[in-house]
Amino acid sequence: MSVINELRMRPATVQRRAWDASLAVRLALAITVISTLLIGANLATPLYPLIQADLGLTSFAVSVAFSSYVLALVGGLVLAGHWSDHLGRRAALVLAVVLGLLGACLFAAATTLPMLAAGRVLQGGAVALATGASAAALRDLLPTRPDWASRFTLLASAGGVAAGPVIGGLLSLLPAPTRTPFIVYLVVLVSLLVPLVLLDARPAIKPADAVRPLAALRPRRPGVSRDARRAFWTAASVGFLSFAVFGFSLSLAPTWFASIVGTTSRPVIGVLAALVLASSALSQLLSPRGRFVVPVGLAAMALGTGLLPVAAATGSAVLLVGACVVAGFGQGMAFRVVFNEVSVKVDPALHAQTVSAVYVITYLGSAVPVLGLGAAAGRWGLDASVTVFALAICVACTVLAAASLVIRIRR
Repeated sequence: MSVINELRMRPATVQRRAWDASLAVRLALAITVISTLLIGANLATPLYPLIQADLGLTSFAVSVAFSSYVLALVGGLVLAGHWSDHLGRRAALVLAVVLGLLGACLFAAATTLPMLAAGRVLQGGAVALATGASAAALRDLLPTRPDWASRFTLLASAGGVAAGPVIGGLLSLLPAPTRTPFIVYLVVLVSLLVPLVLLDARPAIKPADAVRPLAALRPRRPGVSRDARRAFWTAASVGFLSFAVFGFSLSLAPTWFASIVGTTSRPVIGVLAALVLASSALSQLLSPRGRFVVPVGLAAMALGTGLLPVAAATGSAVLLVGACVVAGFGQGMAFRVVFNEVSVKVDPALHAQTVSAVYVITYLGSAVPVLGLGAAAGRWGLDASVTVFALAICVACTVLAAASLVIRIRR
């Protein structure tokens, strides 16, 4: 079936020759699309200090630009998190890539805060479409290995977000540092469309009604089956705290990190901003096991975030790096387990919708706390605001770790 027929939610009238890709290739495509879109959404992280200076933006304005992406992503998950069930996984991923192209074009050409925010909104919509579609595609492709489907999903997500700042920092060494990274990214996205369009796509798991096909795409209130509710709220709580730290790392942290280590090097700033997420991605490969992985992971996340103000007070780059690595590795340990617990308790037909619901709350952690942090920084300064933010996350992680430990002891 062609992409056009999938988007129209109509059966193909003429059978076309298509590329019957292997399982490995299909897995690679699902992982590559979401990770590439997340790389593009975070290319600007090490460029924010430069963009802020060029456009005369305040810390709060930078928070607005970042949070507009997150809020659009959350809105997209609510509005379109179930679309891939009815359009098909491939069609949803194609739509996501097209939105990513438009968003990157607008962000690269931005000369004002509204243009930056509009570009970020389109990027958020792209990631929203791809999040549920790619996670569900991986679950469809690995029906007997839901644990590996979850691991691949989190590895692609954390790895893509971590790679974005590093790649953005390196590409910013080229001429036109606020434009060139996005031009290169646009070329990559266009090349990614080719195999997606040629692919012999599998049918949608919930075909739309032939009389009123668009009715299937109406927004739905996020819902979770009764059996999965406890696992859902645990995953959502861990995700919210995790992404509060991620959101800080990808928005205001580059400026704060630069002041601690005393550098203006954008590649170095990009690496520092990516440390938490890179450590999270690494934890998916090492995958510690045991009953107490979740409380131990949350305790490590509490320790890492609690050490950030100490690193700032002492000006220690080594302590800063260590704090980021410990926080990211702990987050990855905990979130992998609670995310997988949700995945194995829901029916595959509800997987995309449930994953989207988890990420609705999770991504709010990247928006609400970061907006508050940006507003606080404008009033009390970045150092004082980050200290309060880090200690609040530390306390919340400690409480959640204690609750998780009690639950697991009682099992």
